[in-house]
Amino acid sequence: MNDRSNIPSSTPISDSLRANGYWNPEWDSFTKLDPIWTEKFLDMAMHPMTKGLIEPKVWEFLAIAVDASCTHMYGPGTRRHIRRALELGASQDEIAAVLQGVSVLGLHANSMAAPMLLEEVARHQAQTAPASPAQARN
Repeated sequence: MNDRSNIPSSTPISDSLRANGYWNPEWDSFTKLDPIWTEKFLDMAMHPMTKGLIEPKVWEFLAIAVDASCTHMYGPGTRRHIRRALELGASQDEIAAVLQGVSVLGLHANSMAAPMLLEEVARHQAQTAPASPAQARN
């Protein structure tokens, strides 16, 4: 059994995210299992924003792109970041441009797979083509 008595239990980042409406309820399970790990994870994830390295509106654009991407599709986060971007002065056209930009992620599946499909169809046809009359005679 792990002794956690000497591990600090302060979670200011988690507390702040809860207070300002940025807490994701799906993080509750992680927090119950290991609040310090969750705090360290959030500290790492929030680093660019908390250090002021990226403008807040641009940070929201990045968060919208991640949450709306076909590999994530997290509706509550997308909505929350759209709302915050609007509060920070983003226009509908800017946010639409972010969504349009991230929508091309799905296009890459076609860009990668279409040539493979053509190659495999050609290979299949070559393997299953009936023998030509000249080949049949030999």
